[in-house]
Amino acid sequence: MPAPADLVFRNGPVHTLAPAGPAATAVAVRDGRIVAVGRDADVRPLTGTTTEVVDLAGRALLPGFQDAHVHPVLAGLTMIRCDLHDARDAGEAVAAVRAYAEANPDARWISGGGWSMEWFPGGTPSRHLLDAVVPDRPVHLINRDGHGAWVNTRALELCGIDAGTPDPVDGRIEREPGGAPQGTLHEGASALVGRHVPEPAAGTMLAALRAGQGRLHAAGVTAWQDAMVDPDVQRAYLTAAESGLLTGRVVGALWWDRERGEEQIPELLARRGGAGWFRTTSVKIMQDGVAENFTAAMTSSYLDGCGCRTGNHGISFVDPDRLRAYVTRLDAEGFQVHVHAVGDRAVREALDAFEAARAANGETGHRHHIAHLQVVHPQDVPRFAALGVTATIQPLWAAHEPQMDELTIPFLGPERAGWQYPFGDLSRAGAPLAAGSDWPVSSPEPFLGIHVAVNRALPGDDREAFLPHQRLDLTAALTAYTAGTARVNHLDAETGTIEPGKLADLVVTDRDPYAIPAAELAGTSVVATYVGGRRVHAATEPS
Repeated sequence: MPAPADLVFRNGPVHTLAPAGPAATAVAVRDGRIVAVGRDADVRPLTGTTTEVVDLAGRALLPGFQDAHVHPVLAGLTMIRCDLHDARDAGEAVAAVRAYAEANPDARWISGGGWSMEWFPGGTPSRHLLDAVVPDRPVHLINRDGHGAWVNTRALELCGIDAGTPDPVDGRIEREPGGAPQGTLHEGASALVGRHVPEPAAGTMLAALRAGQGRLHAAGVTAWQDAMVDPDVQRAYLTAAESGLLTGRVVGALWWDRERGEEQIPELLARRGGAGWFRTTSVKIMQDGVAENFTAAMTSSYLDGCGCRTGNHGISFVDPDRLRAYVTRLDAEGFQVHVHAVGDRAVREALDAFEAARAANGETGHRHHIAHLQVVHPQDVPRFAALGVTATIQPLWAAHEPQMDELTIPFLGPERAGWQYPFGDLSRAGAPLAAGSDWPVSSPEPFLGIHVAVNRALPGDDREAFLPHQRLDLTAALTAYTAGTARVNHLDAETGTIEPGKLADLVVTDRDPYAIPAAELAGTSVVATYVGGRRVHAATEPS
């Protein structure tokens, strides 16, 4: 007789997402691994007196979700600071700042973030709104997309920023008539104030990690790639991993300092390694900004409000020739490279760098990937498959909403606007797909992203879908959030599908996503999340 399982799921649809997976209603787990997948009768012999039995009662079992591009420590830090993510407009954001300042009278700085550009005229909040509620202490609030900051007058004064302060090469100071700083700092300009914000204590970073991790588990996420791991974030992960507090499988992408060059590679090599479920085997390079503030790098210039060419092509943060050299060296040193590229020029520059690395080093198997991919020139779509570069998509952004319709499409023009988020074209061209949320930029809920990937519309939006020919089918979207990301993180031999021998990283959902209309996918919720057979989240107690 086989040894009894520790854990059995039965009586519900099991979507293995394995290419040849059987139709199943039951899974058995022993010692953290899946030992059987099949019908209820197939696992009955493995059910002993000590086996925990989860009656799915028609609910679905899927592989645990994996997020290929997320910032849980930053998100957790925002959650425990001045968090504006629940605000719905400028008035609510200002009220939240006032409430936080009043509740924290001893805080020397008011820091946090989560504001959205569409709340403010032109996408640029004014310092005077903050001055009205916090006139005496500096305020520094990061944009929800992480590409800018909203500051008050006191912060500008303390940091010596005035009408005579030049724009940094990698950013822009929004200005009032006459040249005085307006209160919005784009891209690298945000560091003019941000570097003066007091660093959080080590205990605060660990608390932020635990808060972020808990939120991801509640969304059904069992593994992720943290896309911005500086030394402070790395220390928090190592502490959590060594103490047993880390309950997700994590690849940390070490942050590439764009103000430096190859001289930083020995430092990155010294930081490579990890502990427990945390590994620092990737390097993140931010190649451009975002389209909404006109810093995403484009092959042709942005338009102005009248539809005329502005001459502004955005910013390549890393010189393309140097990018090719850096990526080639990192690839040779055994690193995966993870590139942020929003504009079509940045995407092309990243692909050119990976092509150069392959020409110099051969196929190294490091599974490089490019994240965001808002605007991709059609000529570059086939290059992903040809180079073996994974397209890491953030599906939730591929929809009509104010930031898209008011702050992006008018300044791209109709042809280029039609190149946005080409998930369908990438899939049809054979590109490997992974998926992520970029939380706290947007929601960490995989089913929200899956909903948009399948519908190309936000939940409840009955307008025409956004570029509907770029839809993914449900299996492709689910696979990007499971096996696709597992592959990027070199976890595909152990996770990403439900198969005997693999780790029991699993999620129970309240309904079967294959049994409901596509327009209802976003309503799917996570009942329970398991990592290695251990339940790390339960919305309600499965019975």
